[in-house]
Amino acid sequence: MSQQYSKAETRQQNKTIWSVITASSLGTLIEWYDFYIFGSLAVVLADKFFPSANPTAAFLSTLATFAAGFVVRPFGALFFGRLGDIIGRKYTFLVTLLIMGGATFLIGCIPSYETIGFLAPVLVLLLRLLQGLALGGEYGGAATYVAEYAQPNRRGYWTSWIQTTATIGLFVSLIVILITKKTLSAEAFDSWGWRVPFWISILMVGVSYIIRKNMKESPLFAKAKEEGKTSKNPLKESFGNRFNFKFVLLALFGAAMGQGVVWYTGQFYAMSFLQKVMNINSAQVDSLMAIALLMGTPLFVVFGALSDRYGRKIIMMLGMAIAIVCYRPIYSKMFATTDVTKKTLTENGISQKVTTKADPKHEGDQLTTYSSISTYTDGTELKKDSVVHIQADPAAKPIAAKVTKSITVNDSDKWTLIFLVFIQVVFVTMVYGPIAAFLVEMFPIRIRYTSMSLPYHIGNGVFGGLLPFVATYFVSSAQKAGNPDWYLQGLWYPIIIAAICLVIGVLYINGKDKSVKD
Repeated sequence: MSQQYSKAETRQQNKTIWSVITASSLGTLIEWYDFYIFGSLAVVLADKFFPSANPTAAFLSTLATFAAGFVVRPFGALFFGRLGDIIGRKYTFLVTLLIMGGATFLIGCIPSYETIGFLAPVLVLLLRLLQGLALGGEYGGAATYVAEYAQPNRRGYWTSWIQTTATIGLFVSLIVILITKKTLSAEAFDSWGWRVPFWISILMVGVSYIIRKNMKESPLFAKAKEEGKTSKNPLKESFGNRFNFKFVLLALFGAAMGQGVVWYTGQFYAMSFLQKVMNINSAQVDSLMAIALLMGTPLFVVFGALSDRYGRKIIMMLGMAIAIVCYRPIYSKMFATTDVTKKTLTENGISQKVTTKADPKHEGDQLTTYSSISTYTDGTELKKDSVVHIQADPAAKPIAAKVTKSITVNDSDKWTLIFLVFIQVVFVTMVYGPIAAFLVEMFPIRIRYTSMSLPYHIGNGVFGGLLPFVATYFVSSAQKAGNPDWYLQGLWYPIIIAAICLVIGVLYINGKDKSVKD
């Protein structure tokens, strides 16, 4: 029989849960901001921290470093999950917050590849690994903490507020980058301004630490600890017990794996596709992504609440199924908006300019830039720069010309792209909104932090985190091979992973157990 509450008790519970959500969400949001800044500035970081001779290889190296932070998240889940189940939820995610904030700030302080050579990417990788370890311990603690405070019939609704923090963190990172770009000149941003978003995080971490320090421990965990019912070895109980381990595997392959690839397709791969495949200028990509995310974020709470009414399983499985069917048509439409081979040039469609200046990095050498701007009848503009490095020493090895493209889309196409990204964010909210409550309800208090963290972070950190790198590699390989649909080949990764997860989830997940007190 469900427990009944008076209006006064309900108001007090709502007040308590809102303070819990505020404290948990603010810290989680900042950690996601810290984590996403790296991904949002991947194009810039590729130029700063990796050899510039091969831009594609440098970008892939940056994505691989970005992915490394995701790959180590399961190890962070094991380490901090164990602490959370032994020591407590509160103190564990205080530590993760400080590690994340410190690593992010230090990334903004690392000298460029031109200054310290290969030490630069090595330091970035090490700090990125620390970020991943910290995030591995953060999410499980925040989700568990909120779920153990929430009323049973509204757990999906309340925990879905934690789910919004990932997207809001990405949104805030884009806004900070946009403001920084607008405030500084292009030269200043390229020189040092890109570091500002990394430095800002230390201020936000300080505020969040003060708030979290004043939080109380989860009442369910505090009660279990007082009664001596906490686990002495959460890792062994979670993964050494065949019954519990079966649920860990089911949570991973029947829910978290598919949720991870849908999430990163709709947010990170969409952004990477707009920048690297469609060649839209980065400022316009940031703005349209920010608008789409802002429009879609409230739906996390909507689908979290719907999962309280209709069940977590049906909402998540439906989100995966629709995403699988719709990805290729959506990305075909996205690509078509900037396909200049299908557009018509204006009467005076191409303007050209040649500039030559001394190379600031190599005395005596010169850089000659051949610039052209193509204007099309629908308002689209394509800017192409070819930079030729002319060396003073004629016997020196020739340096290949560096060619960059930048497309500015018209207002109509911009809103088309915003809508197409928004649709993908809807898929994200369907699979991600209910999953915190779903995972918390699968495992008992004594091993909950550890047990739910691992499948979540393997699903998101490994399967989801590898998506930008794997998808970009598939696209690059297909383009070199002359595949006419090269730009769609990266989608096979999320489609196949989500399809496998959908089948397992539909067949084997029960989804009816909603107790968190066991």
